[in-house]
Amino acid sequence: MRKGVKAAVVGSVCTVMVGGAGYGAYNVLSALRGDSTPAVRTGPPTDDEIKDTTQKFFTAWEKGRSVEAASFTNNSADAEPVLTSFSATAHIKDVHITPGEAHGATVPFGVRATVTYGGKSKPLAYRSSLRIVRGQTTHRALVDWQPSVVHPQLRRGDTLATGEAASPPIEAVDREGKVLTKDAYPSLGPVLDELRSRYGDKAGGTPGVELVVHHASQEAADTTLLTLAEGRVGKLRTTLDARVQAAAETAVTKYAESSVVAVKPSTGEVLAVANNRVDGFNAAFLGELAPGSTMKIISAATLIDTGLTTSTGPAPCPPTATWQSQTFSNLKGLQPDEKATLSDSFARSCNTAFVKYADSVQVDSLTKEAEDRFGLGRNNWKVGIPSFDGRVPASGGPDTAANLIGQGQVQMSPLNMASVAATAMTGTFRQPVLVPQKLDGRELATAKGLSAGTAAQLRAMMNRTAISGTAAGVMRGLSGSIGAKTGSAEVDGQSRSNSWFAGYRNDVAAAAMTQDGGHGIDAAGPIVASVLRIGG
Repeated sequence: MRKGVKAAVVGSVCTVMVGGAGYGAYNVLSALRGDSTPAVRTGPPTDDEIKDTTQKFFTAWEKGRSVEAASFTNNSADAEPVLTSFSATAHIKDVHITPGEAHGATVPFGVRATVTYGGKSKPLAYRSSLRIVRGQTTHRALVDWQPSVVHPQLRRGDTLATGEAASPPIEAVDREGKVLTKDAYPSLGPVLDELRSRYGDKAGGTPGVELVVHHASQEAADTTLLTLAEGRVGKLRTTLDARVQAAAETAVTKYAESSVVAVKPSTGEVLAVANNRVDGFNAAFLGELAPGSTMKIISAATLIDTGLTTSTGPAPCPPTATWQSQTFSNLKGLQPDEKATLSDSFARSCNTAFVKYADSVQVDSLTKEAEDRFGLGRNNWKVGIPSFDGRVPASGGPDTAANLIGQGQVQMSPLNMASVAATAMTGTFRQPVLVPQKLDGRELATAKGLSAGTAAQLRAMMNRTAISGTAAGVMRGLSGSIGAKTGSAEVDGQSRSNSWFAGYRNDVAAAAMTQDGGHGIDAAGPIVASVLRIGG
């Protein structure tokens, strides 16, 4: 059970003296009263406590005494299995840990060791850090337990193991045969791990001996940390385009917690997938977040297909709109327009225009459009690695209106919205694929797609949005056939909304999401524009 902590901070000389004086005064008062109970230490750990706890933890860890090492943390129940796996299942021996200079309560350190298995040995070296805190119940100075203390690639529930690899190694190549590596394309790391896990045995290789991270999620592929004996490498061709992938990698590095996907609308082939996230999660494929106003692509198609309006038909934009006691408003600065058409309101991203139609649509209208026309929400995509297929539930109450503007219970990933942009552009749903279908003959998802008339209206509205609407600023300078839709999704507890953007240029469609990124044009928009500039 977690014991609770208070973070230590670096104080000024004056603060440290006062803290020491307070502790001493407590002892004096206790003695004057005749108290025999030792004083309970409070406040941040002292420098001596930090040094002492760190040394004891490192010593126990080095000697493979996992239970003892775990006792110096504030979560021994979680720490013990990870520390045990370090020596027992990972077969890591001769451990030497060298602490660096402490920065307040944070202590960086280096680890040097040897991994030995089946007569094979290799040195292991890496750097990590830990933080010392005071337990709220024990009042001891303790290591603030995080799995990354033991290795920076460990997350909660992960363990280490050494043995024959679960899958043969692969050499993934792009559509033109260019080799794709983690070094050249860092955010492809989780993708390449998944490709190896699923296709290693089909690519003609043989497994080697490796030190890996076993992830807590059974769906996640092992992450290789060290290869003791090389297996025979099999070649795996993907649909990726190295040029577009490089552009995507560069684009997401400019915005924290960002993800982007690019697809080829004429085939559904994934051209690029990139993430810039602290947690290493492939949110580009697996993210489940409200897509904000990018959802209006599907909502507009719903209004057209159900006969409620057309791109040139009415969609008034009042300052506010109320649906079942919930009042919706537009982004600050958007002027109301009671005579607006659907194209006007789409290009200006007027929320209230869509909310007003909540009275007219059926509870499941949006759900049917998403499933039947855009191929979403049926959990049947077979991209080649795990993906989220979107969620558009038939929600009653206020969510009927909220779903129309990409809030409520609607959830999407950048992969989903890239596919939506591609379907809007071509009128045909083509399930995205990362690995050619011919490799394993898997059955791909299908959908009716859009009528020629609806697709033409969506293209016209998205083109207008890209040229003179909310997306014009970031799409400026892109030639050819272009279209876009901006989005921002409010999230409880965040100071800013999540930034979303979906667009296309010629035969490339892309979508991006930046958590806490602001409006669509603030972060996600520039990411998509950068990808389209290279790919389109």
